[in-house]
Amino acid sequence: MTDPATAPVTTDAVTHTDTVTDVVNTVALRRCTDTRHRFHHRGPDGELRSLTLAELDARAGNVARHLRALGVRTRDRVGILAPNSLAWVLLDLAVIRLGAVTAGFEPGRFDAERLPRDYGLKLLFTEDGDEHSGAVRAMGAVDGWAEDFAPDTPARHHEGYDPADILAIKFTSGSTGVPKGLETTVASVNSSLHEVQRMFAHGDGDNLLVFLGNWFLQQRFWIYSALAHGHDVTLARLDDALDTARRTRPTVVMGVPGFYEEIRRRLEGMALPADPGKRQEILQAEFGGRVRYLWTGSAPASRAVLEFFNDAGVPLYEGYGLNETCIVAKNHPGAFRLGSVGKVLPNKTVRFDRDGVLIVGSRHPVNHRYTWCAPGTNEKMFLPTGEVRTHDIGHLDEDGFLYIHGRVDDVVTVSSGYNVLAPLVEECLRGHPAIRDCVLYGNGEEFLSAVVSLAAPAPDAAELSRHVARVNEDLLPDQRVHAVVVAPERFSTANGLLTGQLKPKRAAVHERYARELSRIHARTPAPTAGRPLVVVAAEPTRRSTT
Repeated sequence: MTDPATAPVTTDAVTHTDTVTDVVNTVALRRCTDTRHRFHHRGPDGELRSLTLAELDARAGNVARHLRALGVRTRDRVGILAPNSLAWVLLDLAVIRLGAVTAGFEPGRFDAERLPRDYGLKLLFTEDGDEHSGAVRAMGAVDGWAEDFAPDTPARHHEGYDPADILAIKFTSGSTGVPKGLETTVASVNSSLHEVQRMFAHGDGDNLLVFLGNWFLQQRFWIYSALAHGHDVTLARLDDALDTARRTRPTVVMGVPGFYEEIRRRLEGMALPADPGKRQEILQAEFGGRVRYLWTGSAPASRAVLEFFNDAGVPLYEGYGLNETCIVAKNHPGAFRLGSVGKVLPNKTVRFDRDGVLIVGSRHPVNHRYTWCAPGTNEKMFLPTGEVRTHDIGHLDEDGFLYIHGRVDDVVTVSSGYNVLAPLVEECLRGHPAIRDCVLYGNGEEFLSAVVSLAAPAPDAAELSRHVARVNEDLLPDQRVHAVVVAPERFSTANGLLTGQLKPKRAAVHERYARELSRIHARTPAPTAGRPLVVVAAEPTRRSTT
């Protein structure tokens, strides 16, 4: 007879025909007894450590007992403002054990003192919070709670989430302003995980590497998946992701295009062998040698990076989704077309408005509104039909593969009235190995210019001008770039020019280099597409700390 405390929870809620694992309630209600599969992570000393999934789950139960003693109950919100760590994972799992709501905040983007009031948090955990009292608690306390085993730790603290209950609060990247807060339903998480499992069948023998911030809810999906489906999972941080991969040998890597682009640039600079088999060996060695596929999304991947990995026999599968929709489409072994973001998932519907903007419907929506946003924002994103207006431009091909061409915000309209899709031009400019990031500029101007962030070694101005001129030869007249501003520093999250998912913040780049751009567009005579002007921006002024 199966013990109900350890049996997977199933539901018919995701589709009318499938009976699937209710991952959220499996994590919330079932005691995990899996001693075969492991959770790998780095300790405070930076050394690799691992726990069995049963040990991970038991420690989450200990943390849940302490949270309950502090007054956390079903539907309460618990915030976490900290980098990836075992304590982050344990807190999140403990919150789920209590039937409560996790609010993940990206460090450096939020004021800890304001968060409990602004978002109605019962508790907030930060790296420098109080160990013993107050609403803002220290992450360090969680380590002690995790090891505090007690015989009276209850197996369950609640009767389970309903599909419409809120599991987590997630935030938009903030690339266009203050991050918007979205409450995420349990049904939407279960639905997305069901579709991923249908495509990729993660299970025994797999090890999924996650290294983007745990404040991104989708990064936590793979920990829930491990507990529900039985596979290893490895938690890292961006700066130690590859070292961790080489030592833990993942079969799946969850990354963003910028991460794979850095690998491509570095390896191509080493003069890779032409033989595909040897190239595959080198690429596999980057990740520990066992990769069956690489996952990417959150930003468009260039064709160059997709071809680099796929042509070498290391599959890199691009997908598409938003915070407001979760996963909409995904390439996978059963349906792959390079350049597309895959076929639309069965739990989604897509259509295009008269302007070619993609509109997405969901069988189980993430939500129908933001809970925290500026007035009028909800009406721009969420339609009365329950669908989401993505603000992305795309099309479906005859075989049902979805292509994304860029965002409405990515359209630059020059003074002639011609609309230029910025990502198309930017990808061409990034064809030079020294150009790492690129942001087009020119709304209302007579011609286009661009701000570029360089990789080392940097080319001289003449070489860069020749490269832009060559690119211009293959573009239409209004798409051609007449001038380039060379940023003196790489775009990064630290200097506010990249989002946490490594996407350039257009408005921030334009603002940072507004002086150089305005001078370029005021020049008489204007620079030409045949001999593009190159301007090296001055180093940014550093604020005094005295």
